[in-house]
Amino acid sequence: MGVKIYTRDEVFQNSKDYFGGDDLAASVFITKYALQDKEGNFLELNPDDMHKRLAAEFARIESNYSNPLSQDEIYKELKNFKKIVPQGSPMAGIGNINQIQSISNCFVIDSPQDSYGGILLSDQELVQIAKRRGGIGFDISTIRPKGELTANAARTTDGIEIFMERFSNSTREVAQGGRRGALMLTISVHHPQIRDFINIKQDLTKVTGANISVRLTDEFMNAVQKNKKVQLRWPIDSIDPEVVDEVNALELWDEIIKNAHSSAEPGLLFWDTAKRMTPADIYADDGFGSISTNPCGEIILSPYDSCRLMVVNLTGFVSSEFTSSAFFDFDEFG
Repeated sequence: MGVKIYTRDEVFQNSKDYFGGDDLAASVFITKYALQDKEGNFLELNPDDMHKRLAAEFARIESNYSNPLSQDEIYKELKNFKKIVPQGSPMAGIGNINQIQSISNCFVIDSPQDSYGGILLSDQELVQIAKRRGGIGFDISTIRPKGELTANAARTTDGIEIFMERFSNSTREVAQGGRRGALMLTISVHHPQIRDFINIKQDLTKVTGANISVRLTDEFMNAVQKNKKVQLRWPIDSIDPEVVDEVNALELWDEIIKNAHSSAEPGLLFWDTAKRMTPADIYADDGFGSISTNPCGEIILSPYDSCRLMVVNLTGFVSSEFTSSAFFDFDEFG
């Protein structure tokens, strides 16, 4: 028996019926999540088929362990998005053998080495992840500031802006089924080019393929509160930095806030606080310390770590919903 193939119109109409007449939801399902073969033919008629695919793949993995959940049990939790809702890449990638496809949503890669080879390696890693549907985040504090000497024919470096544009353009170039990639670039507030970083998006034509955020330290925030100067340095974590400058912390803070208000960027990452609250940073000395965030900025990650996003739909655990006797079923939830 051959594989059933559906037309786009069939998938759209069935998905629209599934979503109660919602054209947008049906279009999103078709564009992003409906399983297709290598020729682009549709193999799933609606999200119910997708949930059956996910359940089958989860059950295949479960069978390797004692007391496995059955495919039917897993499907029951996924059906109609009622209790468990996979986010993005898991819906598109789990059980999909027809496409180069990540089942992780986002990744953090290591900071680029301060050389053209290191920067090109980061660019290559970015592209390889993006073409597989993954978002990428990394920190560029390792790149030497503008005007510093280099050993190559140029003799000095152009600094971070040109490489921000490179990474941004690479992200924009990689097509992901009609959607471009997602990128987060972060930098330490102590980098000598911090002002260039926070101001770059005041030109709306610059770095259009990336989100940008500043890693704020306790050292900086304490200087803001006391209206004192703070050190800019490179390398950032060196006890004997090659580049050292001082700026008024409160003035720099005001500039960051002004730009965030006018253009929604840069984002603010209270880095020391986040690292204190992140379990992985217990092992920072072993190479597992957090260095940046995913493109949305909700999770800080170690180099080459990734996030696989699923949510629990709490409304699915409400019994007698929309009545005066409605209650949350903790037994079912537990």
